[in-house]
Amino acid sequence: MSVDQVQRNTVIGLAASVLLAGGKFIAGVLGNSSAMVADGVESLADTVGSIVVWQGVRVASRPPDTDHPYGYGKAEAVAAFSVGALLLVAAVVIVAKAFRDMLTPHEAPAAWTLIVLVGVIAAKEVLFRLVLRGATAFESDAARADAWHHRSDAITSAAAFIGVTVAIWGPGLFNAPRLVFADEAAAMIASGIILFTGVRLMRPSLRELLDATAPELAARVRATAAQVEGVRLVEKVLARKSGRGYLIDMHLHVAPDLTVHAAHALSGKVKAFVREQHRNVGHVLIHIEPDERESAAHSQRTES
Repeated sequence: MSVDQVQRNTVIGLAASVLLAGGKFIAGVLGNSSAMVADGVESLADTVGSIVVWQGVRVASRPPDTDHPYGYGKAEAVAAFSVGALLLVAAVVIVAKAFRDMLTPHEAPAAWTLIVLVGVIAAKEVLFRLVLRGATAFESDAARADAWHHRSDAITSAAAFIGVTVAIWGPGLFNAPRLVFADEAAAMIASGIILFTGVRLMRPSLRELLDATAPELAARVRATAAQVEGVRLVEKVLARKSGRGYLIDMHLHVAPDLTVHAAHALSGKVKAFVREQHRNVGHVLIHIEPDERESAAHSQRTES
C-alpha cells in the first residue's frame, strides 16, 4: 500500500466524519439528547484529527533535504500526538456538558435518535477497519491513531445508544424518573473511554519525539552486523524511530591495522547488509574503532 492510498483513506475518513458530526449534532439538538450532542463534539474532534493526520502523512513522505537530512518522518509522531491531545480535549468538553445537563431537569430524548446512532456506529466501524488496514500495511503511527479515533467514536456512539435507550424507556418501565439522566451518564462513560484512547495514542508518539530507544530492533541489528566478515565486535547499538522507519547508530570494532579505505568499505558493507535485512531501517550511522583486545591481552601476558 502506498502513501497515496493512506492519504486517500484519511480523506474518506475526513469526509465521513464531517457528515457524521453534523448529523449527530443536529439529531442531538432536535432529539433532546445530551449524549448525541457530546458524540457530535467527539466527531468534530475526529474531523480535525483526520486533517492533522492527512497533513502529517503528507509531510512525513517528503524525502530528506539539506535542512532535514534525516527526513520528515517525525511529522507523523507530531500528528499522532496532536490527535491524542484532541481526544483529551473532547473528553473534557463532553464531561462538562453532561454534568451541566444533569443539573437541569429535562425530558427524555426522542426515540428516533436511536436509528441515527445505529447508522453512525456501523459507518464508524467500517472506517476504523479501512483506515487501520492501510495504517498497518504502511506502518504509519499517525494513520493508526486516526483509525482508533474512528473506533473511539463508534464506542461513544454505542454508549450513547445504551444511554438514550435507558433514558427513553427506563423511567416508565422501572418507575424511576431519574433514569432520564442515563443519557448524560452514557456521555460521561464515553468520555472516559475517549480519555483512555487519547492517552494510549499519545504514548508511542511521545516516545518517538523524545528519541526513545528501540532495544529489540537494536539487538537484531547488532546480530546482523556481527555476521559481516571483518567486524570483530559490535557495541553501542542505538535504534530510534522516525516516522515509518528507524535511525541506527552503532560502534564497530575492526582490526587495528585496517586502512582508512578498507574501514570505510567495511562500514558501507555493514550499512547495506543491515538495510537489506531490516527493511524498516532507513539511516545507519557507523563509528569505526580499533579492536585493542588482542594487544591488551598480549601486554598482560608480557607483564606477567
